Amino acid sequence: MRHAFGDCVFDSEIRALVRAGAPVHLGPKAFRFLELVLERRPRVVSKDEIAAALWPDTFVTDGSLANVVAEVRAALGDTAAQPRFVRTVHRVGYSFCGEVAEAPPLALEVRPLAPFRLVASDREFPLDEGEWLIGRASDCQVRLDSSSVSRHHARLRIADGQPVLEDLDSKNGTLVRGRRISSPTVLADNDRVRFGTVSLTFRVAGPLASTASLILRVRQ
Repeated sequence: MRHAFGDCVFDSEIRALVRAGAPVHLGPKAFRFLELVLERRPRVVSKDEIAAALWPDTFVTDGSLANVVAEVRAALGDTAAQPRFVRTVHRVGYSFCGEVAEAPPLALEVRPLAPFRLVASDREFPLDEGEWLIGRASDCQVRLDSSSVSRHHARLRIADGQPVLEDLDSKNGTLVRGRRISSPTVLADNDRVRFGTVSLTFRVAGPLASTASLILRVRQ
């Protein structure tokens, strides 16, 4: 089953959901829920039918189903108050209410996650081995748009799997684990790093054999 609706494409054969050209993660139960309401649209799928498909031979509360529906709506950019895709039929179940068209095959490829990341509350910067300039200037690979960050604030060098952070005489300093650094400092997984007033977390990805270290990309 391969369907397009809104800015989304759902492909049950390769178990992929793409929104606005980018793959979107859905947990197994959320994926099955979306597949179910798409298969049976426009019919209302009862809560009992959904529970039997998602939790066979297991008693679940309405709260568990509500969490799954919330996950699907978030992935689709939908809301319960003004649904474009998933409609709640109170005390009965759910139905898919959006316009659906057949979609061409998705051109996807699997790539490993970057081995390192700097993670902020609203975004993250994937980091491979090499040299990364951090600052406010447009030529910085890690660009932080804050007046507390110098134009060329710090440099991160990653070689042979070892990340080393160096402050570039920034005005407001670079802090690692709460201490201002004055010499090149090796970073470890989950280190809190602050550039001026901008806080990020340094993360190390898991082994490449892990499914969590693989991502889908849409080929253009």
